[in-house]
Amino acid sequence: MSLGKVFLLPMLLHEEGWDSIPSDIVKWIKGCDAFFVENEKTTRRYFKKLWREMVIEEYVWHAIHKVEAEQIESFRELLKAGKNIGIISEAGCAGVADPGQILVGIAQEIGAEVKPYVGPNSILLALMASGMNGQLFQFHGYLPIDNTERKKKIQALEQDMRTRNCTQICIETPYRNDQLLDAILQSCHASTKICIGVDLTGPSEWIKTGTVDYWKKNKPSLHKKLAVFLMGQ
Repeated sequence: MSLGKVFLLPMLLHEEGWDSIPSDIVKWIKGCDAFFVENEKTTRRYFKKLWREMVIEEYVWHAIHKVEAEQIESFRELLKAGKNIGIISEAGCAGVADPGQILVGIAQEIGAEVKPYVGPNSILLALMASGMNGQLFQFHGYLPIDNTERKKKIQALEQDMRTRNCTQICIETPYRNDQLLDAILQSCHASTKICIGVDLTGPSEWIKTGTVDYWKKNKPSLHKKLAVFLMGQ
């Protein structure tokens, strides 16, 4: 029996960002027998809005907040049984800043075909709109929470940005956005450019690039908002 395929399916970044989802997504969903998802409740609701006739109970479901040995074994067995699997992140593109990457790695190891389908991705959307170097960039995920360690990390990223003209990208838990912005503004040189992207694909979306000096004079409130931070030249 031939191996099943893995479909990396896009998820909304914002609950009102439906225009950002490819029109073929229902066809891709119909091609799956099982789903490994970061949040099962969210994904079920998302699928039902896309395809009202979908019978949720006809599919195998696995939650992947943390990918553990049991989930990996179930994933392998389904693929070996010829079942097609969809992987869905909580937001954006599966496998990017997402625990599903571990399962994708397993699929590659056993030789299963992986079909990546793109949708909205906050990292790339913010980079595209930033005016910063899109030929050399790094995504760092979450920076250290400890104030001293975070300051050291930000300063190291700024130095690397200046040395290699490498755009630096990071995110933060929404309720700690303001603390991260404060740390960036306190740690970086006045002329360093910072881009902030907020509520991407949503009705309140905004993306703005300015110097550290600009942001100190025009500091926004980012508390509990979905934001992406970029540092560049």
